[in-house]
Amino acid sequence: MAAVENTKRTATLNTGAEIPIIGLGTWQSAPNEVYQAVLSALKAGYRHIDTALAYGNEAEVGAAIRDSGVPRPEIWVTTKLDNPWHKRVPEGIDSSLASLGLDYVDLYLMHWPSSTRPDDLSAHHEGWNYVDTWREMQKLVGTGKVRNIGVSNFGITHLETLLADPECKVVPAVNQIELHPGNPSPKLVAYNTSKGIHSTGYSCLGSTNSPLYTNPTLLGIAESKGRTPQQVLLMWGLQKGWSVIPKSVSEGRIKGNFDVDGWDLSAEEVAQIDAIPDRFKVCGDAWLPIRVFFGDDE
Repeated sequence: MAAVENTKRTATLNTGAEIPIIGLGTWQSAPNEVYQAVLSALKAGYRHIDTALAYGNEAEVGAAIRDSGVPRPEIWVTTKLDNPWHKRVPEGIDSSLASLGLDYVDLYLMHWPSSTRPDDLSAHHEGWNYVDTWREMQKLVGTGKVRNIGVSNFGITHLETLLADPECKVVPAVNQIELHPGNPSPKLVAYNTSKGIHSTGYSCLGSTNSPLYTNPTLLGIAESKGRTPQQVLLMWGLQKGWSVIPKSVSEGRIKGNFDVDGWDLSAEEVAQIDAIPDRFKVCGDAWLPIRVFFGDDE
């Protein structure tokens, strides 16, 4: 494929909104680091910032957005409804907006298909599940607080159940899922696409100390391109058709991750990365009160 300006590219969602295809992820970004990371990203040209109530960093993310000097309409902001807030959706978005210091977010995601009891994080709400939560999230559309709604960590089974429910009036705009060569989930990505749901890949670099960084196939391609393994991983995701939200708090790596213009991977190189056999997940479900991953999305 011809080299393009990926840093300027957007994907059109089923709502007509355009999400920048490369953004800054802030999961596991420590306090006092994430503020500077967001400032560095916006200075470097990023226009997509991803956070969540569960990350505990919305206040710093919002402060950096306001202090960046970049006009708010130019920045795509995603945040997420935390599991213990599933029965308190209006309070959840109000909490996030207050922490962010923003009037609205561009995308509000249900973080997990797990309706956890706030008084007992090891228990699931009886008689309430993610379909009930989605019914409440749909009510946010048109309030001015949320421009688009979507889901995260949803598998095919979850989406089939949700979309088949008569109370589902809004198809999720996005499904944010773990996507990298060690967890490529081709069936899930194809299902998302078939339903008009955009895929965003988190942990797209395989997370801290990723085993991908020592993978011979990836290292060989990176060396031949004069690129880093991280840049190759991001380009692989972009050419597969999803948006990517690499996380970093290092200004140098933030800039490096954004260096995805003017080059690309050949079809053969993409196929070589596709063929990497090793499988691993960065984020499992053992900490949740219910299972959400069933290994059927590969």
